[in-house]
Amino acid sequence: MGVFSADNPWVFISGLLGNITSFVVFLAPLPTFIRIWKKKSTQGFQSIPYVVSLFSAMLWIYYAFVKSGAFLLITINSFGCVVETIYIAIYIAYAPKQSRMLTLRILVLLDCGVFFFILLLVQFLTKGSNRVEFLGWICVAFATSVFAAPLSIMRQVIITKSVEFMPFHLSLMLTFSAVAWLLYGIFLKDLHIAIPNVLGLVFGILQMVLYAMYRNHKTAVIEEDKVPQHTVDVKKLGAVLNSEAEEISSSEPQIHDNDHHHHETIAESCKLQNQSRDHDDDHKIFELHNSNQMLGTCEA
Repeated sequence: MGVFSADNPWVFISGLLGNITSFVVFLAPLPTFIRIWKKKSTQGFQSIPYVVSLFSAMLWIYYAFVKSGAFLLITINSFGCVVETIYIAIYIAYAPKQSRMLTLRILVLLDCGVFFFILLLVQFLTKGSNRVEFLGWICVAFATSVFAAPLSIMRQVIITKSVEFMPFHLSLMLTFSAVAWLLYGIFLKDLHIAIPNVLGLVFGILQMVLYAMYRNHKTAVIEEDKVPQHTVDVKKLGAVLNSEAEEISSSEPQIHDNDHHHHETIAESCKLQNQSRDHDDDHKIFELHNSNQMLGTCEA
């Protein structure tokens, strides 16, 4: 079979579509890392999904070289290795010391240690066609194991009855990616590529169904968070006015001092609330990227 599989053009077509959709999935976390770069802080974000994604891309590249004839696996996962390495480098540059050391330990253990161990097993314990089978089932086991990641987001959508954590366009691209790689595996007659993407297609369809069910529901969580914030501000303002009314007969300068002090307190409280709300919004977007990035790594 040639590099572009001239015997079966559908292999090339499905693989090309898989490259295009996976390209979009790999770039999905880009806005998050742009914010990290601008703010010079990871703000509690985690790096594990990107370390896992890098390992997955390395594993599929190795499988494509051992198998031969799966050139389109090499192209997209080579791009994935570059992108994930950049993401991890940005995270390490701006993460606190403890998070930075944890990321480096996982990176060395998984992407270097485990990958090198698999390479030794494949090279010295297998030969010929058995080598492809052995490595292929390792890829299937790893890809299938991380497909549980989207379950947390799907559970959150069901509980909150809101799709704010699951944008339609990203879920749609993940579904298209699973379909493309599933067809690629079928046309290439490779179960190791097809099997993980059956599960990816199932999760993609479930996300589409959940989006259709809850897209018109309003978010209750955000409204509950906002009510106490406004209530506290009103009470503080009421306390300030009452205090001013009681002390108006005693000292005019003292009134102005108290008024200035309380207004500064209220302004500072509002500022902290706005910062907290912006930070929460970043975390919501990042949680979605985390889950979808884990899903994207499984798609060949």
